[in-house]
Amino acid sequence: MTDPARPQSYEPHPGPRSLTSNPPNNSSTGVDYEPHPESSLKVCPEHEHIVKSICNLYSGSASEDDMVVYAEKAVYDDPWSYCDTRYKIAGQWYGIPKIMASSKTLAFEIVSDKPTEIVFKLRQEYTPRVMHFTKPVNSLVSLTLDERGKVKYHKDMWNEKDYSHEGLGKVMKTLNGDHLTKITRPPGDL
Repeated sequence: MTDPARPQSYEPHPGPRSLTSNPPNNSSTGVDYEPHPESSLKVCPEHEHIVKSICNLYSGSASEDDMVVYAEKAVYDDPWSYCDTRYKIAGQWYGIPKIMASSKTLAFEIVSDKPTEIVFKLRQEYTPRVMHFTKPVNSLVSLTLDERGKVKYHKDMWNEKDYSHEGLGKVMKTLNGDHLTKITRPPGDL
């Protein structure tokens, strides 16, 4: 049973090997996060809207319209950050245009779709402002939805290993999530 006070009770734990069934052409781990859009699952319009909004945010939209796909007490979890409110999540997304000259969604493939969960492979191309080199990054994005269809947990995995929520790494991720809003200044009503 999920407990809203304990985000780990509804944290997605996707099976990277089972969800990335494409031949492992680009990985020695057997996990292939490269999206193949032609293999993407068809989803309902509500889930399509959520995926589009999330891809817009990865691409630097930083818009309130895209942010409303998150529940107010949503969690965002990636290798760099752990945020436990929509406002703190906005701090991450509002930071992309500040540190990236560009961020483009090149492709995505929905690999799992359930009433309360969406999982997709994402290929995002980042160009930092400071060093103008372009770097494409593949990841596995897992979204857990609440009873209203809002994202309550967003996990972005960059490799086949699931995240630990212990130790110094968790402290650093939480500090980043808690304090980035002071720099990026998203709208306070998020």
